[in-house]
Amino acid sequence: MTRRLVVRANFLVLAVLVIMMILVGGVTWERFNAARTARQWSQRTYDALGVITALNLALRGAETGQRGYLLTGDEEYLAPYTAALDQVGFLQGELQRLTADSPVEQERLRALAPLLQRKLEQLAQTVRLRRDVGLDAAMRLLRTDSGRNYMRDIEAILAAMTAEQRALLVQRLEETDRRAVTVRWLLVGGTVLVLLILAVAAWLLNRAWATSRQAEREQRSLALRLRISLDSLSQGVGVFDADRRLTNWNECFQVLLELPDALVRTGTPYDEIARHLAARPATAATPGAAGGFLESEEQIRHGRQRPGAPVSYERTRPDGTVLELRRTSMPNADAVHAAAGGFVLTISDMTKRAQAEAVLRESQKMQAIGQLTGGIAHDFNNLLTVILGNLEFVRPKLDAQPALQTRLERAAWAAQRGATLTGQLLAFARKQPLAPAPIDLAAAVPQFVPLLRRTLGEHIDVRYVETAGLWPAMADAAQLESALLNLALNARDAMPAGGRLTIELANKVLDEAYAGAHAEVRPGDYAMLAVSDTGHGMTPEVLARVFEPFFTTKPTGKGTGLGLAMVFGFVKQSGGHVKVYSEPGEGTTVKLYLPRAMGALPAAAAQRGGPPIALPRGSATVLVVEDEAAVREVAVAILAELGYRVIEAADGEEGLRTFGENAAAVDLLLTDVVLPGKLRGRDLAERITAIRPSVKVLYMSGYTENSIVHHGRLDDGVQLIGKPFKREQLAGKVAEVLAAPADPRGR
Repeated sequence: MTRRLVVRANFLVLAVLVIMMILVGGVTWERFNAARTARQWSQRTYDALGVITALNLALRGAETGQRGYLLTGDEEYLAPYTAALDQVGFLQGELQRLTADSPVEQERLRALAPLLQRKLEQLAQTVRLRRDVGLDAAMRLLRTDSGRNYMRDIEAILAAMTAEQRALLVQRLEETDRRAVTVRWLLVGGTVLVLLILAVAAWLLNRAWATSRQAEREQRSLALRLRISLDSLSQGVGVFDADRRLTNWNECFQVLLELPDALVRTGTPYDEIARHLAARPATAATPGAAGGFLESEEQIRHGRQRPGAPVSYERTRPDGTVLELRRTSMPNADAVHAAAGGFVLTISDMTKRAQAEAVLRESQKMQAIGQLTGGIAHDFNNLLTVILGNLEFVRPKLDAQPALQTRLERAAWAAQRGATLTGQLLAFARKQPLAPAPIDLAAAVPQFVPLLRRTLGEHIDVRYVETAGLWPAMADAAQLESALLNLALNARDAMPAGGRLTIELANKVLDEAYAGAHAEVRPGDYAMLAVSDTGHGMTPEVLARVFEPFFTTKPTGKGTGLGLAMVFGFVKQSGGHVKVYSEPGEGTTVKLYLPRAMGALPAAAAQRGGPPIALPRGSATVLVVEDEAAVREVAVAILAELGYRVIEAADGEEGLRTFGENAAAVDLLLTDVVLPGKLRGRDLAERITAIRPSVKVLYMSGYTENSIVHHGRLDDGVQLIGKPFKREQLAGKVAEVLAAPADPRGR
């Protein structure tokens, strides 16, 4: 009785001490947070002062650049002027955000906005007058007092804001100092109190130690069994005694088996748990483990388990979670029948392993498709090159026969359609050569929207949405446009009566949790392009097969089933991720996650359109190496017609011999990648450039092998024209390669 009273008294004292520690810690934490908040407000004031100064400097910089340009007419002076103009809007928005808590400052900003607008308009007007009329007209406008008055009013407002922010900064710094002093004293007091509490707790624990020894001896047997459970390599652990009744378990045991609370209690028979799980559907994932979700008692009692050997089998829950169940006999098991004693049942979540196996199977399927596609693509594209080339040669000779011209156009369209289908197959199999580069989606996609509006028709409302600060994406620009067009056309077909197509750009971070649920995803930063429609949507059955090649829900003759397959292959080959959300009657959203580009953006590409230009001609000497005679004939004829001197060879060995005879004259090597014999296209190019580094190299192929493409991307410095090619494509590419500076690596 006395021992019980002592234990209760000790417990009461410990409870009071713990409550005091919690109170002191809570107050200290609250004061610490208050001090941190005060520092954040002070830093915000510093930021506001910096933005005000930067805005003033930006305006001054704009004036300086403007006057330099007015006086000299040199466009280089407009660089600081343009940079300053770009900063003004951003700094104005930052100042709006940083002073959002001050109505006075917000009122000043509202007065400042029109002054800034008029000042910038006055600067722009003088620049236009200087460029379009002359210096005198610009100086007449400059001599007026309007610009000076605007600047004086702006500076007055900025000065008032600066004074207001400095006064506010002084107040906030004083508040920060006061709170810091309070926090320091609280920390000192809390430390002293904690030390006292620890001393009292140590004294109480020392008194309780003697009484705990007996309890420790009583719990030693139980600790042995729990140690075996904890040593098992599993997530869920359930311990059953010799009577097959549950004695110990952890939380994961109940969660993974989805057991109700009524079953998870000491003394629950194993057979009762097995019957409960047998009432639910499950998939046996291991041969010989058919039956219920768990082994029955009959299987345990009469099973052929070797003494001491664990029994493992897999099951799949209705939600798709794959579990590995492992039954391990206790050390006191009977030597004849291992199941005679108790056992430990461990459950491991193997879903990630199953996902990895699924990804492996998908990869093997893709490899098989790639081998099949690549095997036929080379020869098929050679045939299409011959067809297109000869059609282009015949077309000018039939100008006076419109009926035959129509036939030729239809034949050319069919050949080009065949090339497109081959390209889509290569894209799905991830065998197309990509030339990825940083892409400014915020600049590229809006240029593509007008084309979509014309293509989709007036019954489709095309909308474009983007967020500020978009990251550049690393992808092949041409393939990205093709993917976007495919998604838009699919969306149009899903909205036959009209609807809304929304293109959205945003920055997304795919974290470890998302990557864990999608085995093929790498965590990191991605630029997202989403295409949403208000069409009829897809059922779960259709959604599961949406990226399969040749699978389509469109009527016969209305689709090939390769559009989405091409999109899938392109994004995967680019290192990205595709996610489709769809509900019947609600519409569909396809999200493309492209890796974020960390390098500098290239110069903006020229706008589409413009008047047609004549094919570039030349007088250089071109060595054409192609094993397909008909393709070689077409390429030689096109180049000869353009004025080039052409030498031809049928394979790598002949090409090397021919080059040796004309080494001084050859300016460009045009070779197929896949050549018969020992010398492939890459080997031939390396041999020739080793002899004469100034020779330019242009590869042509309908299916690129690993000699010039690695990880789906063209090697640095490699120039490639894909088969089939048109006359203008070959002419432009040859002229581009000949005009390019020499590669010091000889490529």
